[in-house]
Amino acid sequence: MEQTDILPAENPGPEGNLILYHWTHSFTSQKVRLVIAEKTLKCKEHDVSLPLNEHNEPWFMRLNPSGEVPVLVHGETIICEATQIIDYLENTFRDENTSRLMPLEGSMYYPRVQHYRELLDSLPMDAYTHACILHPELTVDSMIPAYATSRIRTQISNTETELKKLAEENPDLEDAYIAKQKRLKTKLMDHDNIKYLKKILDELEKVLDQVETELQRRNEETPEEGRESWLCGQFFSLADVSLAVTLHRLKFLGFARRNWGNGKRPNLESYYERILQRTTFNSVLGNVNNILISAVLPTAFRVARKRAPSLLGSTLMVGMLAGYFWSTCVQKRRKESK
Repeated sequence: MEQTDILPAENPGPEGNLILYHWTHSFTSQKVRLVIAEKTLKCKEHDVSLPLNEHNEPWFMRLNPSGEVPVLVHGETIICEATQIIDYLENTFRDENTSRLMPLEGSMYYPRVQHYRELLDSLPMDAYTHACILHPELTVDSMIPAYATSRIRTQISNTETELKKLAEENPDLEDAYIAKQKRLKTKLMDHDNIKYLKKILDELEKVLDQVETELQRRNEETPEEGRESWLCGQFFSLADVSLAVTLHRLKFLGFARRNWGNGKRPNLESYYERILQRTTFNSVLGNVNNILISAVLPTAFRVARKRAPSLLGSTLMVGMLAGYFWSTCVQKRRKESK
């Protein structure tokens, strides 16, 4: 397999050939998964747990040498970056039964959607995430529990050691592991700098001001009967994908109250409320802010998940988990009946 540009495949093949490697709580993975849902594409998904460092395992590094999710596999095509994945999906699956999320190039809406998509995608969401974890004093009502701060700091320091060990154990991946180690070290030095974090949070305010103004323009337009306006017009676009997932992540991190609500950016507030009611959004992100299942329970199965994912392994794990909870409930009822 080889990595490809975002041009449409000459013979896309059936949708069932799509395979997405992602992590449920990965911001970029969420955008790709929302696009797949909006376009109603059939896609097999494999959850690659970042807390368990599954993205650093050799099988995944051979799939994507940068060791980052998401990764899309379509036949012989592998795409390893979220924006390119989204463009590939939009350009490849374009029949009359598949929703388009990008206006045709040359239309009056195309530059508008492209502008807001690029503007929102330029926000350093990984830095905001680390800011919330490393400096919780910057947040209000963060959904990340307080104990996670020290735990994640420890995990970050351990990751460097783990990458070095993996480089020694896998000579064919040594360069990839060393490069990732350097990127991680540089990134975390920036993300632990309080002055830098305050600067990018101020820049976030300016971006959301632009969005608020654009949403006000939509409110001043007269929508067609039976249709509602989104960020760039009376259609849900890739700009809305970026905005919806961004707002949901800011809410999760504890940056919502400083950016909307209580009279501040009322258009943004009402937009987010509408997003939460959207069926596709709920199917992908409805319960994503509950970190317990993905961050705690999989620890019990870490050894079992050290291999590349398989349907058999996933089925076995679900069965074991279901059996555990069923037996626990039965035992509890028996005690209560005595």
